[in-house]
Amino acid sequence: MPKFVYTAKDKTGRTIKGDVEASDRKHALDVLRGKELLILKLEETRERAPMFSLFKLSGRTKVSLDELVIFSRQMATMTDAGITIVTSLDTLAEQVDNPAFKKILQDVRDAVNTGTSFSDAMIKYTSVFSSFFVNMIRAGESSGTLDDALDRVASYLEKSNALQKKIKSAMTYPAVVTFMAFAITLLMILKVIPVFKDIFSGFGAALPAPTQFMIDLSDAVRKYFWLFGMAGIGAVLAMKWYINTDKGREKMDGLKLKLPVFGPLFKKVAISKFTRTLSTLVKSGVPILSAFEIVAKTSGNVVVEKAVIKVRDSVREGEGIAKPLEKSGIFPPIVTRMISVGEKSGELEKMLTKIADFFDEQVDTVVDALTSLIEPLIIVFLGVVIGGIVICMFLPIFKISTIINF
Repeated sequence: MPKFVYTAKDKTGRTIKGDVEASDRKHALDVLRGKELLILKLEETRERAPMFSLFKLSGRTKVSLDELVIFSRQMATMTDAGITIVTSLDTLAEQVDNPAFKKILQDVRDAVNTGTSFSDAMIKYTSVFSSFFVNMIRAGESSGTLDDALDRVASYLEKSNALQKKIKSAMTYPAVVTFMAFAITLLMILKVIPVFKDIFSGFGAALPAPTQFMIDLSDAVRKYFWLFGMAGIGAVLAMKWYINTDKGREKMDGLKLKLPVFGPLFKKVAISKFTRTLSTLVKSGVPILSAFEIVAKTSGNVVVEKAVIKVRDSVREGEGIAKPLEKSGIFPPIVTRMISVGEKSGELEKMLTKIADFFDEQVDTVVDALTSLIEPLIIVFLGVVIGGIVICMFLPIFKISTIINF
């Protein structure tokens, strides 16, 4: 269950600090207000994995988005058919191959069987069932439309899964080719250049500067290979630690949105996720302020999360949604204008869905364009790096008539 740290004043006016476990921010506020505290500050803590856990090898414990999509779709179908939640969970638990997910479903089934609501039974497993998932189920339970809520969750997860796969497909190709280019370059430095060095050692003359540079580089890499390797691993771990800090994550997320080639893609993905999540929550009857809190947590980008929190605060003060979004500087005019029209017409959820569909198409277009652009860039990169090494090694042979001692 999430943990929240707070700063508050008690009845005597004394400032106190502490922490409280709650399903979400609203639940935490209710708990603290029940203790007659005046809340000054309330923030959710982010648990950090210890450094050694980066090396930990264990069995499969993660539940993939594909598994959640299948579970939510099957659960929606069985609930719509009138099958009880306990029976549905029992049936689906038997069909799941992932042992961790199977155990979670069995625990949720047992909790529901003892009288706990479906949504409350899922709160314990926030790493699997997000606040979006739980609140959608809770809204469906309170309105008596659990089957519709599950169906919306299934549709939302399917679209999110498809979007995520598009992004992965756009990133995988350049990542693999770049890795192969690095591996080939390292192989040439460690194995090929030393062979040429032995050949050139018998020439008895000074080598061209580019050739000598490559030989010196090869000697340095071979001599200090483990040092370079340890330094590289240290740099990766340090970067990983920094990114896991609040400041580092915010810097990295801000950089993602400003990248020259991939920045527009990340921004379109963030806008699509924001509008589709908000549309699904509003359509299911989740209160608008709670919806903004959920959207902020599920945005996947700290910069977007902070912008959404500011929008929520403005809405809480009686302002509309469109103007605060416009002030954030993240959402383009087409988004804010369409949301403004949705607010005025009373069709906000429909307009949000149209925006999400529009930006999904935009993501498709950008991914196709990036795939077409990256391929020639990688070819040029390989030609420059690998070709440059080859030319450096063959320069002495091209000038053999002038560098060999007669």
